[in-house]
Amino acid sequence: MTTTHPTMSQIERYAAGDPGLDEPSVWAIEVHLEDCGDCRARLAGATTVDTRTLIERVAMNLDLEIAATPVPAGRSRPWSVLRHRWFVGTLLPWLAMTATVLASAALLGELWVGRPSLVLLIAPLAPLPGVAVAWHRRADPAWELIAATPAAGLTTLLRRTVAVLAFVIPALAVAGARTGVSLALMLLPCLAFTAATLLLGTLVGVRRAAIGLIAIWTLVVIAPSLAAARLPVVLTSDSAGIWALATVLLTVTALFRVNGLRRLTHHD
Repeated sequence: MTTTHPTMSQIERYAAGDPGLDEPSVWAIEVHLEDCGDCRARLAGATTVDTRTLIERVAMNLDLEIAATPVPAGRSRPWSVLRHRWFVGTLLPWLAMTATVLASAALLGELWVGRPSLVLLIAPLAPLPGVAVAWHRRADPAWELIAATPAAGLTTLLRRTVAVLAFVIPALAVAGARTGVSLALMLLPCLAFTAATLLLGTLVGVRRAAIGLIAIWTLVVIAPSLAAARLPVVLTSDSAGIWALATVLLTVTALFRVNGLRRLTHHD
């Protein structure tokens, strides 16, 4: 909740749908209006006669529809609310694909003795397919509805990214259990790449950022490592501290770019 009331000029521009009013300001006004009756009254006074007539007509039709609609049988279950806010069904195929790739990498690692750990090589990329579709118009059937809510891009993306990591991290731990590689050395690059995707997503969109990072890592690290049959320097045990520092720096920088995250709908 904001404590500063928007100016009358801001309310008039908001009521008129002024495209020059930036999204963070629109979000702040909408959040404030939810709890401030005085500002809602000022907003009502800033609307035109035609707008008020339209609102009254819509309200009357809604009243008629509500009166004719049967009372719901019961309240939504907590798990249903959690599913809608933190997860979307279209993530399931991508998470299943991630689990399949990790399982295949673990199996190939058992068969290809002397080769670098495939699980370790692909660990940084494991969450990226899920993050790429966590908030995208083509992946979410309710995208247009959710996009109309305040700060939808930011909150929805972060919630679903957490859901993706909650699946990927245990999957990585299981897949890498027999590799003998430090769990931290698998998880830290994974978290660093997730933060990098969110940060780059504020500039080019999360989907494009994820695809770009996957392509670069595959060409620069995975392919040469398999060709040379040895782990790259960036994935040796001495690099864990660097990955931890990179994760912190990328996460903090992404938080400073929070306004860019609120404009995700412009990219995705």
